[in-house]
Amino acid sequence: MYKISEFSQLTGLSKETLRYYAEVGLLEPAYIHPDNHYRYYDDGSYFLALLLGKLRGLGFTIQEMKKVMKDESFLQLEALLLEKRKKIHDEMQVLQERLADIDAFLESGREEDQ
Repeated sequence: MYKISEFSQLTGLSKETLRYYAEVGLLEPAYIHPDNHYRYYDDGSYFLALLLGKLRGLGFTIQEMKKVMKDESFLQLEALLLEKRKKIHDEMQVLQERLADIDAFLESGREEDQ
């Protein structure tokens, strides 16, 4: 069993994040001491913590991460990743169009100065 500080160092998730994930039902400690309320995590929590960290790094929302964690077989994970990929691609398209608009606006201002 790992204390929250040890588990935080092991997984790269902050203690605050671990507490928050427990609060929202994403990653519960394996054991909470009844007297001092210290949180302890086990080896089984390690994989889940790494997965949550990876998902967060990929831009998953808490709700999306809950979907993944609810489906313990992770069958929906590929579909969610593909959905996330498409959303990012669509956002990139919008940003590229904005860049083109900014460039065109800047260029039109330069032409007026000449």
